[in-house]
Amino acid sequence: MATKFDSNAEYILEDEQVLLRPLKETDLQFLLPFALNETDTWKFSLKNAAGEDGMRAYIHDALAAREAGKEYAFIVYDKQTQQYAGCTRFYDIQQDHQTLQLGYTWYGENFRGTGLNKHCKFLLLQFAFETLGIARVEFRADARNERSIAAMKSIGCTVEGILRDHLALHTGARRDSIILSILKDEWFATIKERIGSKLK
Repeated sequence: MATKFDSNAEYILEDEQVLLRPLKETDLQFLLPFALNETDTWKFSLKNAAGEDGMRAYIHDALAAREAGKEYAFIVYDKQTQQYAGCTRFYDIQQDHQTLQLGYTWYGENFRGTGLNKHCKFLLLQFAFETLGIARVEFRADARNERSIAAMKSIGCTVEGILRDHLALHTGARRDSIILSILKDEWFATIKERIGSKLK
């Protein structure tokens, strides 16, 4: 039986390589180095977390959205290096329709291409489909963000199309958004095993 999503719950997801726990205000200390030294991380993002003020606002907004029951942000901890690596979250959570979106995912430069993302996605998708009973998990990205799109395709996401001139970026420009998804039946039929076989 599915567990109803509770934004007040302290969800902790982990395996041998990664731990995801709820983002907290005090996590600024762990994420600030990325905000100061790796500002290109948010090149394609709707919200720019670069700089101390940017990261402080990013965390504040994420926590406010969790308080409102709309989103649930996690900080990502890499057990192999014993370092905090970035963030990810559930958002646009619609329990009545059994859908949510998975995104706002970013990692520091040293954690990209290490397999960490697949561990995170496996845990998040397993939690969404098997604990929360979600029927559809949606992913969105800037249509120019080739790295992000390739990562989503590599875990088995289906491309659904492009929303043209969809959203305003923090730069003032507008972006086309690519829409991808995974359905519950697909998770159990092939994708769970597909991602699981790639975990180191």
